[in-house]
Amino acid sequence: MPRLMHGVQLTGHGGPEKLIWNGAIPVPAPAAGEVLVRVLAAGVNNTDINTRVGWYAKEVSAATNDVEAEIESGGWGGALRFPRIQGGDLCGEVVSVGAGVCGFERGMRVTCPINQPMPTADNPMYFEALGSERDGAFAEFCCVSSAQLYDVSDAPLSDTEIGAMPCAFGTALNLLARAGVAEGDQVLITGGSGGVGLAAAQLARQRGAHVTAVSAKTKADAVLEAGAEQVIGRDEWPPQDQFSVVIDVVGGSAFSSLLDALRPGGRLATSGAIAGPVVSTDLRTVYLKDLTIFGCTYQSPENFAELVSLIRAGAIRPMVSQTYPLREIARAQSDFISKRYPGKLVLLP
Repeated sequence: MPRLMHGVQLTGHGGPEKLIWNGAIPVPAPAAGEVLVRVLAAGVNNTDINTRVGWYAKEVSAATNDVEAEIESGGWGGALRFPRIQGGDLCGEVVSVGAGVCGFERGMRVTCPINQPMPTADNPMYFEALGSERDGAFAEFCCVSSAQLYDVSDAPLSDTEIGAMPCAFGTALNLLARAGVAEGDQVLITGGSGGVGLAAAQLARQRGAHVTAVSAKTKADAVLEAGAEQVIGRDEWPPQDQFSVVIDVVGGSAFSSLLDALRPGGRLATSGAIAGPVVSTDLRTVYLKDLTIFGCTYQSPENFAELVSLIRAGAIRPMVSQTYPLREIARAQSDFISKRYPGKLVLLP
């Protein structure tokens, strides 16, 4: 077992220059209840970039790629401890276990949620995010609580595919569950060609819903293949009063049009705001149409357990458009921000 590993360390909030390649990071030792995992694949996500630039700070009102302020407390839960190894998506294999850990053997292929529930007496929905409150998967090795790990050894998906799924598919599954998406629902999904959007389309169709997605028309084929029946261009306004559910990960200036698109009694679930977190809307639309809005970040253990069941059965599959060596994380994140590819981008240590 090596004493040192390579990985990417975030040294502060800012641009890609804050991502430092380090070939001499001490390999972490698993504490009691933890498992040391060798990282096989780690997906690129908005949250990694949001955390890097400090987008979660309340003083930020811009879109993800427009943040320019000096930020001190820009993580999920406030100030981060630097250097931090990011990376919330993980597919890996068990190397060793800490005291008291049972059920995990060396070589077992595993994955885990990005938002890891750790309820307290004061906050039953408290969680720590892998790659934010604790070191994540942008390195050769990563320690994870055994309570958060799931065996996916027999899943008929590749390491790269599984490494693309925890954040995107966990988020999508949670959005659909919170909004109560069921057979016959007319569902509008924003960010349709992104990782969460494609996952939501796939999962919504499995529930018997009818899916319309908002996406660049150049990526329409990928969106339709995922399960959408119709694609609306990003520069088009969705029809009014047509949808029972909206799944939104974009926010920004178009948010009010999403409320207009809902039928009376409709539900909107939101878990992102890449186009801007501060929106303007007419509250009369919300209460006169009896709309329900769900904010979705916390994910229950049952949510990820359901996702793992689907992974093991091979019932779902992500679109992985590109892989990169971990050392090229800056290029991968640049491609991600520019929306160069549909679906997921994955880093390989």
